[in-house]
Amino acid sequence: MIRDHLISLPRSAKQSLAMLADGSMVAIAVWAAFALRLADPWPEMLANRWWLLVAMPIVTIPIFKLSRLYRTVVRHLGPQFGLSLIYGVTFSALCMPVMVLLSQQTEEFSRSAVIIYWLLAIVAVGGLRMLGRGWFRISMQEGLKPVIIYGAGEAGVQLQASMAGSERYRVIAFIDDDRASWKTVINGVPVSSPENVRQLVLRNRCRDVFLAMPSIDRIERRRIIDRLKSLPVTVRTVPSLAELIDGTASLDDVRPIAIEDLLGRDVVAPRQELLDQCIRGRVVLVSGAGGSIGSELCRQILRLAPRRLILLERSEVALYEIDRELNEIAQEEGIEIQISPVLGSVRDRVRGEDVLRTFAVETVYHAAAYKHVPLVEYNISAGVGNNSLATWSFAEAAAKAGVSSFVLISTDKAVRPTNTMGATKRLAELVLQALQHQHPHTRFCMVRFGNVLDSSGSVVPRFKKQIAMGGPITVTHPEVIRYFMTIPEAAELVIQAGSMGEGGDVFLLDMGEAVKIVDLARLMIRLAGRTERTTDEPHGDIEIQFTGLRPGEKLYEELLIGDNPSGTEHPMIMKANESELPWKDLKIHLEFLIEACRKPDPKAIRDRLGQIVEGFEPEHELVDVVWQEQRDRAAHGAIPFRKTSGSDNPKDSSRSHG
Repeated sequence: MIRDHLISLPRSAKQSLAMLADGSMVAIAVWAAFALRLADPWPEMLANRWWLLVAMPIVTIPIFKLSRLYRTVVRHLGPQFGLSLIYGVTFSALCMPVMVLLSQQTEEFSRSAVIIYWLLAIVAVGGLRMLGRGWFRISMQEGLKPVIIYGAGEAGVQLQASMAGSERYRVIAFIDDDRASWKTVINGVPVSSPENVRQLVLRNRCRDVFLAMPSIDRIERRRIIDRLKSLPVTVRTVPSLAELIDGTASLDDVRPIAIEDLLGRDVVAPRQELLDQCIRGRVVLVSGAGGSIGSELCRQILRLAPRRLILLERSEVALYEIDRELNEIAQEEGIEIQISPVLGSVRDRVRGEDVLRTFAVETVYHAAAYKHVPLVEYNISAGVGNNSLATWSFAEAAAKAGVSSFVLISTDKAVRPTNTMGATKRLAELVLQALQHQHPHTRFCMVRFGNVLDSSGSVVPRFKKQIAMGGPITVTHPEVIRYFMTIPEAAELVIQAGSMGEGGDVFLLDMGEAVKIVDLARLMIRLAGRTERTTDEPHGDIEIQFTGLRPGEKLYEELLIGDNPSGTEHPMIMKANESELPWKDLKIHLEFLIEACRKPDPKAIRDRLGQIVEGFEPEHELVDVVWQEQRDRAAHGAIPFRKTSGSDNPKDSSRSHG
């Protein structure tokens, strides 16, 4: 294509072509000026001064070059080109009478021809470039993607201006909620109402909508997304107003709509005094520092100026990554803080107490846990050992080491649990509630919330991967609902809730409205610019398959056990009034579980959890993988099958279900 060939030419070649064209236009303008002045196609006045047709281009081209006319790219002409053109043509016109005077051919020379030349040269040289720009743009239209900008405010106009010279996009319309802007035109682009979006998308085969309304809140953003979600478009957004103001992003930094943009509530600004209370100037330890929640807690704690930050993590790789990241953040932001990476498990009582005493830890955020529901069901003794017994061990070590504040990261799955993971987290809560009376000098509290977006093993990254692979998307059940929160928001609220605890408190985070997982999957398909494949739409891109509930999985999650939560000084944090177990009774149960985990005896463990945890009613058979293998091999006479603890020890029969 001629256009592509011209664009690919070296800059020197492009400038040479421009000079040749300008020289021709100048010569034509000289001739036309005299011809129009004397109403003669070949006036005698010019015949005697024919050398002007050669001399004027020779003189004018250097003038144009000095006026920076040749630095302007034709396809991106702006106001600066107009000024350069006027300066260049003006000096060129002034050279004409000077050359005539030097030639001593002043007789019958028309001074008005100079003014006519000035006008004609501007029109000819400028017009040639405008025609060139128009030709370039028209020839490029075929390859440009038609897009719609939602929002005709300042952000939208600036985004359209940046796209005007783009070789990728062609803005076909603005969409705006302001009735006063409808049927107007901005930079040649019409403004239309939201009701016309569907028609514009389908008629122009538009596949991208840019949401250029960075200052709107989440509720309004969700409303707009709901309006667009049925259309076969990818919705992209410009950075937030805060990002634009602080300089961390520009209007060119468009991105696809993130799932967090779809949460039906606004983030409440944090209270600085709550963030500082347990962290500023203190020695803080985060267990499970390399996990999704633990790592975000570390990032936020780092910026709150603790005296020292201790990273406790059993995974060497995870510890290395978060330690490296935090040190890079500290260096980039000029944060002077000592970060101490410690390899170790909270299950190791000796190691835990040694670390807590050595560093004189004042605040602990206990995020170490097994959280994947099916995996804990398949490994019951490990789940109880890590989530419940290790919490007991680590909390007592913290109390003996003189820790002031101990905050447990809990889960909504602890409420009337149908799975072992939830039961183990509720047991951990009961342990801290009971220990509060044993160790009143340490303030124990728990923070309970739902799923966090983009955490390891969550549905969002899995759905993204499945969409990228062309599907199918796997959903366990069409009626499964979950609460969602962003990881930074959850970590920020955990820190604030931990500061409000008086001892033995169970805090609940406002998770907003529950989200149906199948609706989330469909929304992610649409936001990716794909269509769902169904029986009614057999030619869709991505199919959703239902695989059935996994072991221990609930259809819905709850955040409360009781019905009498109380408010706190923070609008997104509530306090639950939970039942407790006396320490002397709870300790008997814990000692039983220690022995059952040591054997291990998953059936006895699960039975005992049913006695301890209110509402724990497993909805499936025991699926512990080791127990199943032992049972299967025993059925074939390979090994004797281990009986449950309740059957082995008559003294314990009253404490088991069987």
